[in-house]
Amino acid sequence: MKPKDIVLDYYKSDVLLDRKTVGELLHPEVTMDWNSSQGFIQMNYDDFLSLTDQLAKAYIRSKIRISHILQEKNLVSLRFSHFVKTIENPREEMLMGNFFVIWELKDGKLFRGYQMSHFS
Repeated sequence: MKPKDIVLDYYKSDVLLDRKTVGELLHPEVTMDWNSSQGFIQMNYDDFLSLTDQLAKAYIRSKIRISHILQEKNLVSLRFSHFVKTIENPREEMLMGNFFVIWELKDGKLFRGYQMSHFS
């Protein structure tokens, strides 16, 4: 599978709410350097799974709208917006934030990420 396809699998609808699928797509030694509007965050494998659990408790739907995606060897960059639907209001789609991420893949899994975001 091409690196771009692996990244696209990670950002498919509702995958970010599914602990099992997220765990399968991440390299065991994954790290993410994330610059957000809240400050700098560094995440590892367990942090990703914890975030997935938190998202799954708060939202019933997660949808990623990708506007740009580029691949160069084992690096994939994408720009996207993340939309969610809450348990309290499942009919309204809410913009969670806008993101730009560069992923390095290793052994067919997401290994090293660099992300910037601005929350809505």
